[in-house]
Amino acid sequence: MDDAVHNDIPKERIKEICLSYLRRYEEKDLNGIEKLFSDAIVLRDWKIRVTGKQNALLETRKNFAAVNSLKIEVLSTYQNENTVAAELKITIDATEELYVVDVITIDTASKIASIRAYLGRGDV
Repeated sequence: MDDAVHNDIPKERIKEICLSYLRRYEEKDLNGIEKLFSDAIVLRDWKIRVTGKQNALLETRKNFAAVNSLKIEVLSTYQNENTVAAELKITIDATEELYVVDVITIDTASKIASIRAYLGRGDV
């Protein structure tokens, strides 16, 4: 397996990093998020794809500016060696609900190497 994706980091730590990112995102804590991102992070969702920490932070800042409040409920998580998929219910400004799956990969330095977000729907 390629060293760039293989981790000897305990699985619990990988999940902890992912959940920390989601908490910081909910709190709109850009400084905290910056500490979690690798320099070469790839951020992709249903609208955009950016590479590099500064570009990812710029997109995150734009998302934060576009809303007053965020609430992130982690519905479930799935994990392999270095990746956590988190099924989320995101409430924006207490009125709009998004169902999203974030697939977050951690590199060997315990930094977030990529976030791939997929838009879904609720069960209703």
